[in-house]
Amino acid sequence: MKVTIVCDVPGSGNNGTTLAMTNLATSLRAKGHTVRILSPDKEKEGQEDYFIVPSLHFGALDHYVEENCGTLAAADDDVIRASFEGVDVVHIMTPFVLGRRALKIAREMGLPVSAGYHIMAENITVHVHMMNAPLANKVVDRELEHFYARVDAIHFPTQFIRDRYESTYGPTNGYVISNGVSEYVTPREVEKPAAYADRFVILSTGRYCGEKAQSVLIDAIAQSKHEKDIQLILAGTGPLEKKLSRLGGELTNPPVLQFYSREEMTDVLNYADLYVHPAEIELEGIACLEAIACGLVPVISNSEKCATRFYAPDERCLFEHGNPENLAEKIDFWMEHPTEKAELSQQLIDYAGEKFKLSKCMDRMEEMLLETIEKKKAGEI
Repeated sequence: MKVTIVCDVPGSGNNGTTLAMTNLATSLRAKGHTVRILSPDKEKEGQEDYFIVPSLHFGALDHYVEENCGTLAAADDDVIRASFEGVDVVHIMTPFVLGRRALKIAREMGLPVSAGYHIMAENITVHVHMMNAPLANKVVDRELEHFYARVDAIHFPTQFIRDRYESTYGPTNGYVISNGVSEYVTPREVEKPAAYADRFVILSTGRYCGEKAQSVLIDAIAQSKHEKDIQLILAGTGPLEKKLSRLGGELTNPPVLQFYSREEMTDVLNYADLYVHPAEIELEGIACLEAIACGLVPVISNSEKCATRFYAPDERCLFEHGNPENLAEKIDFWMEHPTEKAELSQQLIDYAGEKFKLSKCMDRMEEMLLETIEKKKAGEI
């Protein structure tokens, strides 16, 4: 099989969509398939099977866009067509400028097209301070539907987002496939850094932006009965770094705000004592799945827009979204019940061990692409 993967953003270690793209490309190539990457990633210029398009520019807003999602791609019809010549299927990661133009050209060339559903309307409207504005979200949702209605197969990372989409727009040729947890993310003995040796380490991973709601977690720790014993680690980067650092500066132990490599992150997952996922909006939450795979007990926002809540093993691992007092109560419970936490930790390892393994998820992605090719040949799509 020859496949072109279209990604509107360049490869970045802090971008979940491009990480998903990289994992897919790596897996397919390991299976003997030819994979071309169409993106604005200038670092790959001139490399075999990489087709590079220009970047979009937004003038004075360039810095803001880069902080939030990195460089976005512009469309170049000649480069797009060159990347599609001789391929069997096109997979589009995101429905932005490049993805939309790629879909149109793939249709003109008679190619089957699949696309990943990695963005909710709120992930876009949050940047114009309209995340909770129903009309604004409805307008963006309609634009997304116009795109996905024209593809042959949709990759939904969770059943939650498939149900949410189909409840509004009807049945799809959808495939529910997790983006997967890498095999090297496993439980192992890791000693805490000396600076945290006598502290209860709470980890939260995600971009520093509004929908991730890290400020709720900081407020909760401030209200905890054990505030002086807690060390918060906020793993990530993003535009709200200064704000979060300022808020956290009021704690006895100021939070660590830092970006970690994948290998470093696995160490943190294994020496942390609790994982908190406070996000209001989340399509999947691979970071939380990684925590679970390491046996790290999670406390997750119960927001109706957060798919991650379905990974909570019971009510002890859920808190009322946006309510720092309720989150503080959950944190205190786990700090005061180490035996129950240890028992649940082992159950989590057993639960996540096979279900979300990256290799199995990538096998399903391969099946989706092959099935889409066959259905196109048979005239079924």
